[in-house]
This record gives sequence, C-alpha cells and structure tokens, in this order.
Amino acid sequence: MAYDPAKAIGHSVPDKATRWNRRDVLLYAVGIGAKATDLNMVYELDPNFSVFPTFATVLNFRGTSQDVIDFNGAFKASPIPGLPPLEPSRVLHATMSVEILRELPPDSNGDGWKLTNRIIGIHENRSGIIIENEIMLVDPNGTPYTRMISGSFNIGAKALGKPFSKAIIRPPQAKLPPKDKAPDHVVRDGTTFEQAAVYRLSGDYNPLHIDPAIGKRAGFGGAILHGLSTYGTAARAIIAKVGGGDPRSLKAIGGRFTSPVKPGDSLEISIWEMGPGPNGTVEVAFACKDLTSGKMAISNGVAHVATKASSRL
Repeated sequence: MAYDPAKAIGHSVPDKATRWNRRDVLLYAVGIGAKATDLNMVYELDPNFSVFPTFATVLNFRGTSQDVIDFNGAFKASPIPGLPPLEPSRVLHATMSVEILRELPPDSNGDGWKLTNRIIGIHENRSGIIIENEIMLVDPNGTPYTRMISGSFNIGAKALGKPFSKAIIRPPQAKLPPKDKAPDHVVRDGTTFEQAAVYRLSGDYNPLHIDPAIGKRAGFGGAILHGLSTYGTAARAIIAKVGGGDPRSLKAIGGRFTSPVKPGDSLEISIWEMGPGPNGTVEVAFACKDLTSGKMAISNGVAHVATKASSRL
C-alpha cells in the first residue's frame, strides 16, 4: 500500500476534556522533585504559590480522571491519514516544548477546559517516524493557556522508506552554546527511588515506569523515570538560577529526550545564558546529564525566562 506522510499534516485528533484541582498541582510538583523548602510550588497557602509552568504536560494523559487509568487501553493508536498502522508499544517520547501563554489557575473549577490536538510535523528516517503534535490547553471560553508541541518517535515505522521531513509549526529552537564557554550555572539534583511511583499518580500510568519486569523486557534493565519528570527537574533548575526561584518566570521550555533516567540517578543541569529572548525574556540553553549512567538525558534544551530585570523592559 502506498503511503503519503504529507497527508498527515494538519490531521486533528478529537478534543479531550480535562480538569484538575490544587491537590493535582501539588502532587505534580512533588513528582518533578520539588523540595519541602519550595513552598511556592508545594504549599497552596504560600503567598507566592503558583501552578508549576509545565503542569499542563500531564493533562493529556489523565483527561478528567481522578483514578488510575488503563494506559494501554487509553492510548490505542488511531489511524492517521497517509501513515501505516503504528504500534503503541514501540513509541518513545522524543521531544517536548511548552509555551506558557497565560498562567494556569490552581483549580479548573469544574468542566469546560479541553485539549485540542493536531499533527503539525512528520519526519521519517532510517530508524522510524517522528510525529509532532501541537496540543493547546484552552479554557471554557476557548482562550488558550498553554501550547505544547510533543514529538513521538515510532521505532521502525516506515511510510516512504526514505527520508521525509515536513512541519507547519516549529517549537522554539535551541542555540548551541559556544564550545569554549563554560555554563553560567550548574545544578546537581538527585532523583529518588520512589519518584517514578509518585510522578505516575499525575496521570502517566505507563507500566514501563513502575514494573521492573517490563523495563527489563524493553531493554532498560528495569523501570525508568518518566522523561517529563526529568524535564520538570531541569525546569526547576532554570527557574532557580535564572528566574529568581519564581515559577512564573518560565515562559517557554523545550528539549530532546536522548537517554532514560532510572529512579535514584543523580542529574546535572548545565545552563548557559545566551542573551535576549522574545518579549523581554532571557534565552537560555541547557543540557541535563545523568551522572549515574554518564549519558545525556536531555539535549538541545532551550528556555525563555523573565528575570526581574527583563520584566521591567
């Protein structure tokens, strides 16, 4: 059968209703490693409390559910125009970009919020197909709050059997820091052996992150930490060093997942301040290394941060 990946561009996935409460926001913060001293992230009565800016990344998993969901059943692959049937068990999270358009309220206050979802990029190489989805979180009035671009790598999938790349929207692109420039900030942070068990309660119940037997069968030697938990850890480091510790300072963050992290591994986040970013922000490049394995966990990192000085511009 002949396939045409270009036909997938613009294909819309049905809208998904979602809701959350303060408890969900607090649980997510703990799942990305926030400490008891990070009161503006983990204590709802702190005068500076705010929703952590990457919280919206978990909403596509949980939808409106407050209970455990059947991960495999909830994410069965639907046919996509121009592409061959895809196998969910051979999908890895490849990239993630989050742009904060408006600050989220700590409680959705019932129904009406939804996630819109459309395919905005297809990239085929010798190893498989990367599908990029633009996911917008909108309120009951249709006002957008968060734009996410998520790239999924479908291992071994073939459409044309040759290189193909097309995208109608691109996430913020990283500028590589000069090779001779040391990071402006280096943050070391440890994950815990229980972190994946906590993070999954935010909605990503993929057994790969809790069942050692499944992790071993997948070639990881055991359960692995959610990539988006590591992503949140990197965001915390950037906020701490560039944004003055205020979660509201982070306006955008993106990166590429390059190697899995195991619960209990130690991380090192290197941060370079690259100069002015859009809308008065500071643009930073970052990389997250797993010190336990010696491998890079997140590469091509980019973020836009409003510092106290830039916020006055």
